Amino acid sequence: MTLSFWRYSHLALAVFSSLFLILASVTGVILALDAVQEKVPSYQVAHFEQIKLVETLPILRKVYPEITELSVDHNQFVTLQGIDQQDQDVNNFIDPRTGKIIGKPIKKSDFIQWTTALHRSLFLKETGRFVVGLISFLLILIALSGFVLVLKRQRGLLNFFSKVIKEYLAQYYHVVLGRLALIPILIIAVSGTYLSLEKFHFFMDKNPETEFLKEINSSKNKSFFKNTLLSDVQKIEFPFSEDPEDYYIIKLKDREIEVEQFTGVIISEKLFPVTKLLSDLSLELHTGRTNILWAIILGLASLNILYFIYSGFAMTLKRRATRIQNKYNATDSEIILLVGSENGSTFRFANAIYKQLLANDQKAFICQMNQYTTYPKATEIIVFASTHGLGDAPSNATKFTTLVVTIPQQQKVNFSVVGFGSKAYPDFCGYAYEIDNLLSAQSWAESFLELQTVNDKSSQEFINWVRLWNQKSGFSLSTTPSLYNHVPKGLQKMMVLEKTIISETDQTFLLTLRTNSRTQFTSGDLLAIYPTNDTRERLYSIGKHNGNVQLVVKLHPSGLGSSYLYNVEPGAIIKARIIHNSAFHLPKKAKKVALISNGTGIAPFLGMIKQNKKKTAIHLYAGFRKETESTKHYESFAATMIQKQQLINLHVAFSREANHFYVMDLIQRDARFFVDLLKEGGTVMICGSLAMQHDVETILDAICQAEISTSLSDFKEKNQILTDCY
Repeated sequence: MTLSFWRYSHLALAVFSSLFLILASVTGVILALDAVQEKVPSYQVAHFEQIKLVETLPILRKVYPEITELSVDHNQFVTLQGIDQQDQDVNNFIDPRTGKIIGKPIKKSDFIQWTTALHRSLFLKETGRFVVGLISFLLILIALSGFVLVLKRQRGLLNFFSKVIKEYLAQYYHVVLGRLALIPILIIAVSGTYLSLEKFHFFMDKNPETEFLKEINSSKNKSFFKNTLLSDVQKIEFPFSEDPEDYYIIKLKDREIEVEQFTGVIISEKLFPVTKLLSDLSLELHTGRTNILWAIILGLASLNILYFIYSGFAMTLKRRATRIQNKYNATDSEIILLVGSENGSTFRFANAIYKQLLANDQKAFICQMNQYTTYPKATEIIVFASTHGLGDAPSNATKFTTLVVTIPQQQKVNFSVVGFGSKAYPDFCGYAYEIDNLLSAQSWAESFLELQTVNDKSSQEFINWVRLWNQKSGFSLSTTPSLYNHVPKGLQKMMVLEKTIISETDQTFLLTLRTNSRTQFTSGDLLAIYPTNDTRERLYSIGKHNGNVQLVVKLHPSGLGSSYLYNVEPGAIIKARIIHNSAFHLPKKAKKVALISNGTGIAPFLGMIKQNKKKTAIHLYAGFRKETESTKHYESFAATMIQKQQLINLHVAFSREANHFYVMDLIQRDARFFVDLLKEGGTVMICGSLAMQHDVETILDAICQAEISTSLSDFKEKNQILTDCY
């Protein structure tokens, strides 16, 4: 069966039962807590499992002149009902070895009784019990369909507990917690269903005569009291008199017996039917009343159900947010955008392209890959294909392969494929490669561009494809990464602590921000801001100074982000978020690091040097246009850090001074140093403009080829070349 069948089944069941599941889960958590607190304080005596009836019954009859009943509850607390030697009624917890009273049973509070009634029947008596039973059964189906979805996502049972890629919070924990809570939730659901059915006598024994009174051969049963443990007993009804015909009636877990009070001979027994035993087992499993650890697990499972309801609907709304609204019909459109997306994130990129095409007066049409059909006026097909699980098609693209083969286009059509995936999976963009090969094999399809891939929804990588498509097609689609970024909700408030103009000449300023005390970040992470009345995102590499965020920004006359930050004053509050950029953190194990920057790209490096308490050997290469107040500020900072042994040296190049020098010239001059650094496992980190990155990598590659006959790409694969350039 298809993935979509299981997904829609899972969703439909959840929607139908969500309100009742919320009530059942909330009350389930409360009752689980009650089961835990019920055991505190404990009235179970030490070594209770070793006490036999032959030890306790004679003692109790001596201490209490009259005993009506002795019961052992699910907590193994022993309760005695009778009359003591002062003719006072007794209904207390006792020590069965001495008869001493150790506590008094406490009646359940009105709140717990109210909660129990709501949990069992919704205050609707028989009708409510039926509804609760039905919801329990639906929970079984929800758990099983969820299990199938995880199996399909993880590509088999053997990978069930393998790593889950975190696409977004709701999706990640829905899968991770679902795997952990699957068994407890199934037990809750199955036991709840059974208890409801049992209340309606669904499991009535077809042969009532199996519940029989059986006469026992007395010669074989003279040692009942000696061989029976008190822990195996549920209740003992004592004889009313000393008449030999007046027996003990003892209820065990699986039977009820009559025992002669003087000899201990079993007179008769009544076996409980299997349905009764299953009912008791279901009650214990459903309530956790016999084990404090199991009660805690049930409570956590109930909390998880509440989270699954929230995260499941959050995932559904996220998918529905990518609904398609076309301006033109498929038959009239010239550019067709086909989208394969599991969670809707790929649609964000496709929609951004679609809107720009419409703005350029192009007849474009966008749809899911499963909706592929004939496009009589199409000249271009662009496929945006994400990969689900381990190389599989997303749910809205499962039919595409068959459709392409059975529905050929009647004219020549250019095609290009953009693959979306995560390099954390071994089959990175596997489905996109499959589609690219499939289309290449069609007689009507002509490749317009080579397959391009995008890792972890990177807008930077996506614009690489946009640039290539622009060059080939003649269009001018936006290559601004922020256009393809998703503006998140719940941005963090940050206070501007300090703004320092470090160069009036080149209008460079240093900005210090205080974040929430719980915010975790380090130098090399990114600050994302969203300027007033604009949804476009601007990213800045940050340095960490004394626990605060520090930016180095150059004001550009028409720069949206830099103008916004330039106009804020100390004490102002801005809304932003920190993006963890672990791929550009100072390596913890590297013994030697070369930092290469130009312009304001020096910002994260200042923070890394400031944080270098381990005194890693750091060499800083920085390029600027001219010597200004800001460069003198950096040189002063570097001198202080060199004194503290947190920096080895600073090399500065000025490209617009009389003796103009570029940072690439510094690298060429120190070629031997860079070769030795890379050979010894050191790291080169580059931050600044993309043009500078390209030039630096070109010169480093030439040096490596000449000196050690090795390509720079070999060191990139070993994560010895780290970049963060824009």
